[in-house]
Amino acid sequence: MTYYQKNLLLLVAVVFASCTNPVSKKIQQEKESDTYIVKNVNVIPMTAENKVVKNATVVIQDQKIISINDSIPTVGKIIDGTNKWLIPGLIDMHVHTWTSGSFIAPNRPTKGANIFWDTQGVMSLYISNGVTTTFDLDARAQHIGQRDEIASGKVIGPRMALAALINGGEGHGRKANIPSDGRQAVRSAKAEGYSFIKVYSFLNIETFNAIVDEANKQGLKVVGHIPDAFQGKLEEVFVPHFDMVAHAEEYTKHSIDKNIEDAQYFAKLAKENNTWLTSSLTTMVWIGSQLRGLDEVRNNENIKYIHPILQDRWLNEGTNSYYRRTNPEFIAQIDTYIDFQEKLIKAFKEAKVPIVAGTDAGIPVVIPGFSLHDELELLVDYGMTSEEALTSATRLPAEWLEIDKEVGTIEIGKYADLVLLNKNPLENIKNIRTINGVFVNGNWVNKKKIDQLLFELERYNKENKDNFKWDKRREY
Repeated sequence: MTYYQKNLLLLVAVVFASCTNPVSKKIQQEKESDTYIVKNVNVIPMTAENKVVKNATVVIQDQKIISINDSIPTVGKIIDGTNKWLIPGLIDMHVHTWTSGSFIAPNRPTKGANIFWDTQGVMSLYISNGVTTTFDLDARAQHIGQRDEIASGKVIGPRMALAALINGGEGHGRKANIPSDGRQAVRSAKAEGYSFIKVYSFLNIETFNAIVDEANKQGLKVVGHIPDAFQGKLEEVFVPHFDMVAHAEEYTKHSIDKNIEDAQYFAKLAKENNTWLTSSLTTMVWIGSQLRGLDEVRNNENIKYIHPILQDRWLNEGTNSYYRRTNPEFIAQIDTYIDFQEKLIKAFKEAKVPIVAGTDAGIPVVIPGFSLHDELELLVDYGMTSEEALTSATRLPAEWLEIDKEVGTIEIGKYADLVLLNKNPLENIKNIRTINGVFVNGNWVNKKKIDQLLFELERYNKENKDNFKWDKRREY
């Protein structure tokens, strides 16, 4: 064989090898790894028409839904959806996400946090319950860091929308007591990277109006409390671009008789100003429970997933902030609040004021993720259909957050934030708890992985139970 013949054979061998080399094989494997084919599943799209598609095949590739009952790729991970139900990922529109921080320990120029939260542990509660987007209503720099951890793939977690809180009075945080300071606070929040503004209880009327006006000029939506300064003149709070009230209880404070006529009047004001409502019903129910005692807290099967320092705070009569305030008058007041919540939801629904589901997750004893299921059940108890309740935690929140081109419904081209359920939630909203698996930004987290995330969280909390005490929080 001549020198040229040998080289020709070598060239052919190289070309042939390149067709089956490890690099090509790796590319094919990667393509297969981010392609999922959910077969024979019942799709509840949660679009305005919400026409259920039975026994469908849904294909997810590169994090997005690329087909529903259309072309099917030759490679991909098969998920059996037989007798199961696929819904959009849930959105909790009112959370307070725990972050590493300092519990008012003595400050030093170089001092860091004295209590550290594992970001995955915090986010596991949301993901295991199908919550794939959250709206934090008191966001700080640490939350931007958490969001980056999720975006980088280091943590499996929800999308995070962040609102900067502005309040009046004195103390820590963003404070504004004159209109010019309010406007500057809005501009600063935008410069820091926040997309929403939350107004709070101690703002005066002039500063509140300036904040709402400036936020509109800066392209930021406003959500929050009805400041106490509007007591006796509630009508004045409904200025253009006050976009959403963060609790049903904010209206309750302005009702003397707690009757249906008041609820209908509040709904009329909100409708005329296009001011939406975040429900946050479960908050008040848990406050009422803690005022009566802590047995229900101790018997909550999900308390084991809460960090030991919060368990210690919530479970002890001397440190539980609600139980310490208990008295017959306060219990009676909260009972009237809970009763009036039902009237508000019915009146707002009748007036066609958009209601989105929020929980105030993070406060005692509103456990992230699990509490959104509680909230949806309360909305149904208060007169919503199961479909309306689901809409309040999927399509409507995505529309208000202006991410509805990305998530909120099951449609081709949208990101695959999805929940696979074993039972139909349209028949019974309690079926929202029958989670078989969750797609988070196109990544499949099956039931085994969910159980593992929760198990690791429970194990850490149990092992560290004696290492964290609320009374010693400033010493860590």
